[in-house]
Amino acid sequence: MKNVQKLLIVVLSATAMSCGQGKKAENYENSADSSVVASSSAAVETTHTSGRRFIRSSELKFKVKNVTEATYKIEDITNRNGGFVTLTNLNSNVDYTNTTKVSADSSVESKYVTVTNEMTIRVPNTKLDTTLKDIAKLVDFLDYRIIKSDDVSLQLLSNNLTQQRITQNERRLTNAIDNRGKKLNETSNAEETLLNKQEEADNAKISNLNLEDQINFSTVQLSIYQRQLVKQELIANQENIKQYEPSFFSKAKESFITGFEILSDLIVFIIRLWALILLAVVAFILYRRYGYKLRKEV
Repeated sequence: MKNVQKLLIVVLSATAMSCGQGKKAENYENSADSSVVASSSAAVETTHTSGRRFIRSSELKFKVKNVTEATYKIEDITNRNGGFVTLTNLNSNVDYTNTTKVSADSSVESKYVTVTNEMTIRVPNTKLDTTLKDIAKLVDFLDYRIIKSDDVSLQLLSNNLTQQRITQNERRLTNAIDNRGKKLNETSNAEETLLNKQEEADNAKISNLNLEDQINFSTVQLSIYQRQLVKQELIANQENIKQYEPSFFSKAKESFITGFEILSDLIVFIIRLWALILLAVVAFILYRRYGYKLRKEV
């Protein structure tokens, strides 16, 4: 008896330890997915990179428990961090359909559906790390995470120098047109050259503005999905429609009743013509009696 008690205690202890380890492993997996999303120096604004300008962006694909609820929470996170949503494409994709007969006249149609959403959000550059940490709380399984930090300092400098050169060239062209542009042909060519230079300056300025916008607001592209769903619906069984047709005896019975109704209608119609029938009988009798004598006398 004591050996049995000892064995029981050992089994219960081993079960408790395995459950605890499984729970720890599950918690570790969830925490690992969350930490992997957020922990990256590329997503953090630092002060030791003096004079450098970075465009920070991120791409994430992960599984959530419910795509619709996660979408609403991501939108709230974006707004809370001073950002905005530029794209949300929520889809329910039917993977395949299965129909199972459950009775003589009914079937269950099962649709296997995968719900996904492709989102693009933009948040202030200084809030990228905070935004990713908030989104990490929604991750059930992480497929991949990409965080990029592109240094565009030289590109900005190049655009600024281009604008300066074009501005100086514009002044010289303007002075040349005003002072020495006497002939119409020369003036027209100089004016066209000036317009081209101004267009180049505008393009350099717009390029800088675009870079400044990407620097100030980081772009985050999200691809989220959830576990495959099964939607079931009870439908009529169309395949076995022939088995609901009446049997031979039912058709014969219905035909007999229909014929009897037709005969009844015919008898009723004849009865309605009794006066005409009576006149026809009287006329026939008179013809047989008096018509025969008239023919004989003639």
